[in-house]
Amino acid sequence: MRCPFCGHDETQVVDTRENEEGDTVRRRRRCGRCDKRFTTYERIELMLPWVVKKNGSRVEYDREKLKASMLLALRKRPVTSEAVDAAIARIEEKLRQNAEREVPSERIGELVMRELKKLDKVAYVRFASVYRNFADVDEFSEAIREVKRPRPRRTPR
Repeated sequence: MRCPFCGHDETQVVDTRENEEGDTVRRRRRCGRCDKRFTTYERIELMLPWVVKKNGSRVEYDREKLKASMLLALRKRPVTSEAVDAAIARIEEKLRQNAEREVPSERIGELVMRELKKLDKVAYVRFASVYRNFADVDEFSEAIREVKRPRPRRTPR
């Protein structure tokens, strides 16, 4: 693994950990030349469906694009990168479970909104405003009312 700081190609793994789901391995590495440390992630690469955009074009699923859009909605919000990675993993798992070769971009957008709603309500409204292309303040108000609605409480058995 090449050092991202100095480019040296000899690095040493100093710590290895699996995430809770067991589908990702986190490795802490140390460069043999500059002695700086960095983190790498190893995950199984499974084929995800192609994304069918609104205009009918098809593109490969891009994890980094999904993460960038979520991080934009979560900008300056108190959500850890681990929580974001876990949300993305849940989205990808749902896409795999469907076992479809193609998935509409709208489906991915809905999955992202569901995860953002759990992570941070402000980020949810931010994402929804762009994703749903809000035309006026009333649509913002409705999205805010949606996240403010109290959930029905479960009664203990």
